Amino acid sequence: MRDPARILVVDDNEANVDIAKMRLEAQGYEIVTAIDGEEALARVRETLPDLILLDIMMPKLDGIEVTRRLKADESLPFIPIILVTAKADVKDVVAGLEAGGDDYLTKPFEHAALVARVHSMLRIKSLHDTVETQRKELASINVGLEDRVSRQVQELERIGRLRRFLAPQLAEMIVSKGDESIFASHRRDIVALFCDLRGFTAFAETAEPEEVMTVLREYHTSLGPLVHRYEGTLTRFAGDGLMVFFNDPIPCPDPTARAVRLAVAMREAAQTLAKEWRKRGHEIGFGVGVAQGFATLGQIGFEGQVDYTAIGTVINLAARLCDAARDGQILVSQRVAAAVDEVATVEPVGEIQLKGLTRPGVVHQVVGLR
Repeated sequence: MRDPARILVVDDNEANVDIAKMRLEAQGYEIVTAIDGEEALARVRETLPDLILLDIMMPKLDGIEVTRRLKADESLPFIPIILVTAKADVKDVVAGLEAGGDDYLTKPFEHAALVARVHSMLRIKSLHDTVETQRKELASINVGLEDRVSRQVQELERIGRLRRFLAPQLAEMIVSKGDESIFASHRRDIVALFCDLRGFTAFAETAEPEEVMTVLREYHTSLGPLVHRYEGTLTRFAGDGLMVFFNDPIPCPDPTARAVRLAVAMREAAQTLAKEWRKRGHEIGFGVGVAQGFATLGQIGFEGQVDYTAIGTVINLAARLCDAARDGQILVSQRVAAAVDEVATVEPVGEIQLKGLTRPGVVHQVVGLR
């Protein structure tokens, strides 16, 4: 509500208008006037008063009809209306209040009564305006909150999808940048790591399903965090087999070193697990294969079930090296061995005919880290 408050005085008797105007201006209010109902409607839309002092008995449009039209106009803000009648006609007062009037006075009105009713209605107007302002602010906040919640939900969903194969910090980095175009099909030089358990198939055939699930749970719980620690991309997580690659989708300066360090950390973790499994009568080993080369990478799948994977000879080579590895062995391709010479102690194994590959490959094994 403005200060000073603006009051519209409507009466077809100019003397009554002058009296009301004089008394209200003396109280510091701004006064505008109208002499009939039609002019009153026009003045309301022009000036948007904070209060209307409205005579009921007027030519053209009476005060009751004016009240009805104003209260029905949703484009107007809340404006309290004090109805003024020349006599204490109950029918007129009731009709005016039912039309939407907020209070009434009878003429001739006393100065004190006029001032008291005006003060009362303006307090109501002020409270209403405060509540309306707060309602709009709250609505605006709610809209903003809904937008933020929606964006956050979408972000969490994207992070959830990315975390299926990326370390949490990498997933959050991609989402924060808002660019998932890196998952489009592309070609890149990567380092692929395969690992699985030795003797797991035989174990699964004879052990109870609950024990098989327990072993897998211990295995995944132990090795999974290591993949995240070394910021590898986990793309295959089937039973005891894991496929991890480096240098994609986030390029890194030392993919071979990371892969070999991860392989050694996995071997140590698996050896600790194997001791516990052996106590329970399970002879289970662990092997790793690591290779480097170009692959085509991107998303595959369908709506609601999308994976990120790599396709190429380097993937087959890493998988075959893993198959050829004995318990505790980390077999690496010749290119990987040359790249990690300063990081790890590597020994040649010689040429091995790997299943699915036409020519024997020169293979090395990682003894340990330097």
